[in-house]
Amino acid sequence: MSSEWSWLFLDAHGNTMAGEGLPTGGFPTQSDAENYLGESWQELLAAGVEAVTLREHEAVVYGPMSLRAAE
Repeated sequence: MSSEWSWLFLDAHGNTMAGEGLPTGGFPTQSDAENYLGESWQELLAAGVEAVTLREHEAVVYGPMSLRAAE
């Protein structure tokens, strides 16, 4: 099974982020990707990630979605 699902991490200006602490690989299913985000969103936010976009291969599934609580 290939890693078809991945998150695109965005900073406060909407720029793509990569680097230490951010996963570089993908996930085999949408559920696996969403479970990862559910377990890791606070650490991602602390690392400067403000929003995420879920992709299947290169196609956007949804996002960008803020990691901050709605006010």
